[in-house]
Amino acid sequence: MNSPDPATSAAPAGDSEEVAALRARLEALLPAAVDDLRDLVRIPSVAFPGYDREPVRRSAEAVAALLRDAGMAEVAIESVEGGSPAVIGRTPAAEGRPTVMLYAHHDVQPTGDVEDWTSAPFEPVEREGRLYGRGAADDKAGVMAHVTALRLVGEELAADGIGVTVFVEGEEEAGSPTFRPFIEAFRDRLEADLIIVADSANWAVGTPALTTSLRGVVDLVVEVRALEHAVHSGLFGGPVLDALTQLSRLLATLHDENGEVAVEGLTRAADPTVEMEEADYRRDAGVVDGAELSGVGPLTARLWARPALSVIGIDAPSVRDASNTLVPVSRAKVSLRIPPGEDPDAAMAALVAHLERYAPATAQVTVREGEKGKPYSARQDAPSMDLARSAFARAWGTDAVDTGLGGSIPFIADLLEVFPGAEVLVTGVEDPESRAHGVDESLHLGEFAKVCLAEALLLRGAGVLGGRG
Repeated sequence: MNSPDPATSAAPAGDSEEVAALRARLEALLPAAVDDLRDLVRIPSVAFPGYDREPVRRSAEAVAALLRDAGMAEVAIESVEGGSPAVIGRTPAAEGRPTVMLYAHHDVQPTGDVEDWTSAPFEPVEREGRLYGRGAADDKAGVMAHVTALRLVGEELAADGIGVTVFVEGEEEAGSPTFRPFIEAFRDRLEADLIIVADSANWAVGTPALTTSLRGVVDLVVEVRALEHAVHSGLFGGPVLDALTQLSRLLATLHDENGEVAVEGLTRAADPTVEMEEADYRRDAGVVDGAELSGVGPLTARLWARPALSVIGIDAPSVRDASNTLVPVSRAKVSLRIPPGEDPDAAMAALVAHLERYAPATAQVTVREGEKGKPYSARQDAPSMDLARSAFARAWGTDAVDTGLGGSIPFIADLLEVFPGAEVLVTGVEDPESRAHGVDESLHLGEFAKVCLAEALLLRGAGVLGGRG
């Protein structure tokens, strides 16, 4: 591999002797870590229905081998009925000492049209200090951050009696359908005092972040049927509006003239205390030139603290296959992100009520409810938050920003319910240019080195948290 960009991986001024020594050891380990990440990226571990399951199993086996190489005492590939293979690695804690669980996932999103990628999605390529490939950031880099941190300080942790459990899920991108049954089935092996979820993003290249809030999500499919079957648009058009037109009119009621969500009964969280530059958002999101942004108020509020509603799919004839007929039925999948403090059941009920209220009398409208995931808000005064802030500041040479995230990690609510005594930290390896889930997904290698160092420092300090006894 090429070396990380010196401008982003150099030691900050004022590094302590302890941190400088750890940074030097990390530098020696990084080439192997990036090579291992490349090997993981080459495995097309898409766990969505309809995809080959063999690569997901192969990916789990590769992760298990990495954890054994990192010195974990117990490593096993496990699953529950209907679930994808996950990996659990453990080095148990000494009596009275804390256990830290490190979470990541080894499955990835589908690639979309591979012709849109600059390079083959499952053949990792380095360009200008970034490693490109599906899963290079989300979340196989999270897996390798855990592995690398253990290679750095695993022996020290064992000598200090600090327990470490690594839980690498195999179906997160597919919605974690068996997550709750899995953690309940393997509760004894997964129980921890601190859970570090490495599946989020940093504020910017050079500035770390702790994710302190996440939006939840609800989704549904709405179907509009105008006719029993397709008919000639010239012979029958006029008295009947086609289903696609009627669906479009219904979907248009979901937002007001400013682009704000117009569903009654939804809540908002307090506006964040940090703001981002509009130019940065436009660049990172790829907003087309000349287009105004939707909504009003601070960008971070619109991204983290308010509901956001998107139509993410429509069943309708394609333009290429369109004929001069009235479309009899059309469906849309609607995804609603909900802010911290919102109840998913209440949000779903509000969205369904809105669609029913505005359903046209000229068609049959049915709604099929889908996923419901809870939002998350961190406990700001938790001891682990101070520990993480210190580790991040030493690794980056600058203070971490407390941020929200517009995306959702619904299983965090499950972790807190099954392990109520645990503290949860949400960290990540991505930056705004990583394009997770998108074309040309990538990892900034200089930032990856800092993530590994920060996690090693955090693990070293975990002894102050105390254990469950």
